[in-house]
Amino acid sequence: MTTRLAKIILSLSLASFAFMVTLNNVIDYGSNYAFVEHVLSMDTTFPGNALMTRAITDHVLWSVGYWLIIGAEGATAILLFWGTCRLWRARRRDAAAFNRAKGLVILGCTLGFLLWFVGFMVVGGEWFAMWQSKDWNGQESAFKFYMAVLGVLIFVNQPDQDVAGR
Repeated sequence: MTTRLAKIILSLSLASFAFMVTLNNVIDYGSNYAFVEHVLSMDTTFPGNALMTRAITDHVLWSVGYWLIIGAEGATAILLFWGTCRLWRARRRDAAAFNRAKGLVILGCTLGFLLWFVGFMVVGGEWFAMWQSKDWNGQESAFKFYMAVLGVLIFVNQPDQDVAGR
């Protein structure tokens, strides 16, 4: 039972994190909108770099990109919360039922990983050369996020056994 409770608590913790990130991005829209603006416009990358043809300078596309990020964060939170509820309801059931209940947590972790690894490391970091910016480089934060998500994904995905003494 301890392992199942740990999986539930870690899933809930990630759900809470994704919810807070989403909420903060909506409440303090301008701060992180500026981040998206600078990354996509590549205005703080190395001067004259050969990748500048990738820059996006359209305000509408900045907004669309930012709302896609916020939407993915929110969807991650919802999937993880909903999945945590399923795990909680299945905590005293047999191993097969508990293992089946993991699906939404696995989806939530996968979406979170895609957001913070593909979105911030691949697209932001490499495509838009975010790594070149001293002021608008979110790679370190994204690394912390996707590694936490990956750790929970690996742990939750481990098969559970029937709980003794049910």
